[in-house]
Amino acid sequence: MQIKLEGLTKVFTDKTGKETVAVNNLDITIPSGKLVSLLGPSGCGKSTTLYMIAGLLKPSAGKIFFGNEDVTNLAPEKRGIGLVFQNYALYPHMTVRQNIMFPLENMKIGRKEAEALVLEMATLVGIADQLDKKPAQLSGGQQQRVAIARALVKKPRVLLLDEPLSNLDARLRLQTREEIKRIQREKGITTIFVTHDQEEAMSISDYMVVMNFGTEQQFAKPQDIYTNPVNAFVAKFLGVPPINLVEGEVKSGKVILGKDFVVSETNVKDGLYNIGIRPEDFRVVEKGYKIPVGQYDVETIGRDTLIRFEVEGTQIRALVDSDTVDVEKDVIIGVKTNKVHIFDKETGVVVK
Repeated sequence: MQIKLEGLTKVFTDKTGKETVAVNNLDITIPSGKLVSLLGPSGCGKSTTLYMIAGLLKPSAGKIFFGNEDVTNLAPEKRGIGLVFQNYALYPHMTVRQNIMFPLENMKIGRKEAEALVLEMATLVGIADQLDKKPAQLSGGQQQRVAIARALVKKPRVLLLDEPLSNLDARLRLQTREEIKRIQREKGITTIFVTHDQEEAMSISDYMVVMNFGTEQQFAKPQDIYTNPVNAFVAKFLGVPPINLVEGEVKSGKVILGKDFVVSETNVKDGLYNIGIRPEDFRVVEKGYKIPVGQYDVETIGRDTLIRFEVEGTQIRALVDSDTVDVEKDVIIGVKTNKVHIFDKETGVVVK
């Protein structure tokens, strides 16, 4: 089921009449059968967008299409959605079986058919042996699986997940996101996944929408966004350690940091720019920019070494192979070919 958002806008008005634009003229087409993450900082409009798609919030402007059907003014129960909230929203007095079956009872599905559907979904999410337990007897990850099974049991056209892993510890987050991806692929259901966690979005998504201040910043496959950010905000939001973003100069076809650190060649016209280089795109070389011993800090991270040094008072992080660094000697640093991002200082937009 393809989902299309046309000029989708949401404006909230408080008691004083002050207006806040939560989502601003969003135009996105989500391909059928794909898992798409809405990613961005708190307050960027991602959950508001999800709730408008779900029908829980009415848009101030714009339209929402499921396939060729305009569902903008359709009630949530008529949209054919499955919605999983951050807090799971399970009924504590019901068993797992009863929680999953609850939507089917509202749909007047026969008991025998409902039992078969409950078992099918419980098996799919790996909790078939927990059907007679109450939610309080389950782990956080199991509770989340119950919530997903309940959302899927009515065979929705679209699955909507609002920060579903936020309440889990690190290990369970990893396991559960792998399960969500497996389930989504097995069912082939169009899924929208809201998160502020970049690692989560990068690992689980077919496509990502990076949002800020209610607007789409970039919509593409995760690795494409990471490799080719369209602006400085996207570049800074993705990446651990974060991208180095420093003032630099293009002069006579060379990209220069400070006075003499030449990091790349370019066709961009001469001038001052913000230069972005991801830490992992540095390397230790035989000739280039020399950092004397005592002027850099070293932190070993497994097989990698993080070198922190300064260029004209600006700290730079370089993540290099540990075998290439001798902490008792000067280190010479270069940048991998075609790994420098040049951004306009005023707009933040990437300069080609």
